Amino acid sequence: MRARSGWRYRGNVALRTLAGTVGAYAVAALAAMLLARTLPMGRLEAVTVATMFSYLFAPAVSVWAFLARGPWVALGGVVLLSTLLAGLVWTSGGFA
Repeated sequence: MRARSGWRYRGNVALRTLAGTVGAYAVAALAAMLLARTLPMGRLEAVTVATMFSYLFAPAVSVWAFLARGPWVALGGVVLLSTLLAGLVWTSGGFA
């Protein structure tokens, strides 16, 4: 069994925690923005439904950050997903 007290292990946990918290928040917020802009219903209903669906994205990203093969894979995956969602939000009408 490997020792879990070195800087390498602490950095691993820190990067995964960063990806699982800040990254999950960013993905959930961008997913809510995208869904609110693209759902075919009234503005209030679209925002409500999009917000409820975004609550599913945050825990999924957090769990994935700790299940990923390595900390850089976790961080890279979250950044890639955030970039993809930000691009889709931008093409659907921009940030307002």
